[in-house]
Amino acid sequence: MDDEILIRQNGHIGHITLNRPKALNALTQGMVDAMEPALVAWAMDDTIKAVVIDATGDKAFCAGGDVTQLYHESRAGNIGFGHKFWRDEYRVNAMIAEFPKPYVALMDGIVMGGGVGVSAHGSHRIVTDRTMFAMPECAIGLIPDVGGTYLLANARGSLGEYLGITGARMNGADCIYAGQADFYVPHEQLPALLDELVKTGDVGVIANFAQSPPNSALADQQSTIDAVFGLPDMAQINAALDGDDTEWGAKTRKQISHGAPLSAVMTLELIRAARGGDIKLALRNEYRFVSRCAEQSDFVEGVRAMLIDKDRNPNWRFKSIADIPQSLIDELMQPAPDGDLNL
Repeated sequence: MDDEILIRQNGHIGHITLNRPKALNALTQGMVDAMEPALVAWAMDDTIKAVVIDATGDKAFCAGGDVTQLYHESRAGNIGFGHKFWRDEYRVNAMIAEFPKPYVALMDGIVMGGGVGVSAHGSHRIVTDRTMFAMPECAIGLIPDVGGTYLLANARGSLGEYLGITGARMNGADCIYAGQADFYVPHEQLPALLDELVKTGDVGVIANFAQSPPNSALADQQSTIDAVFGLPDMAQINAALDGDDTEWGAKTRKQISHGAPLSAVMTLELIRAARGGDIKLALRNEYRFVSRCAEQSDFVEGVRAMLIDKDRNPNWRFKSIADIPQSLIDELMQPAPDGDLNL
C-alpha cells in the first residue's frame, strides 16, 4: 500500500491516519482492507481505550472513495471490483457505527463521500474552523452512500433530503447544527487534543478543547428547507423551487441541476427508507443501488464528466425526473444482483 494508511497503537489509543494527501486522502481498497482487522483487534485489546482517526496534509481529512479507479474498472467490464470495494467499505462503516469503544474522528478539512463513512458514524465526531463537509454524489450519478442516507435521515427536519439531493457544503458549525458532528474544536488546538488523548485514552478531555460553534446558516434556512424538501416527491420539490424567486431558491435549483435526475429521485427514496431504521438497513439499501450503478445509473458518465475529462457536461441517462420509469425506481430498491449485503 506504500503507507497510504498508517495504523498503530499510540499510547492508549488505536491510531489510524489516512496518508494520501496528494489524492486528498481518498480511500482505496487497500486502506479499507487495513482498517477492518485493526478495528477487530482493538475492540478486544484492553490496552486500547479509544480509537482516533485523522489524516495527513493541509487540505482534506478524506474527499471520498477512489472513484476514478472504480470508473476505470467499470469501463473495463470489471463490475466485480466495485462490488467488492463497496461491500468491504460498508462493512467497515457498520463496524465504526457499532464499535464498542469511543471512536474519535478529527474531521479537519474536506470531508466527503467515503470520508464521511469513516468519520461521521463515530461516537465522538470533531469538526473545526476548516471543515468542509458534503455528500455530492448526485453530481457523479451516485447516491449518498457509506451509510450517508442513515446520517441524513437523522438530520433535523428535512435537512437530510436537502443536503443529499443538492450536495450542499457545510462548515463545522453547520455540521453541529445538522447533527453530523458533536464537537467544535479550532484547528490549531488539534495537536494538543491528540496529545491528551494519547496520554490518557480518556475522551472526556475533548470537552476541555471544545468551543461553542459559530451560528449556522442552516438554522436560518431550516423552515424554508422543511417546506420544500419535506414535500412528497422530486416533482413537487422542483415545482416549489421553480416558484421560489429568492436567491436561495435560485442557488438550490442550480445545485440540483448539476446532478443526475435519477440520482436525485433515488436519494430521496433512500433517505426516507432509512428514516426510523438502523445503519445496517441503510447500507443494505445503498448497496442495492450501487451494485447496479455501473450498468443502470449515471455513475460512469458522471465520473467521466466531473473527474476524468472534467468537461462538466454529463450526458445523463434521463434528462428530467419525468422521464424516469417507476419500474426502474422499484428495481433499484430490490435485492442486489449478487446478493444483499448482510452485516
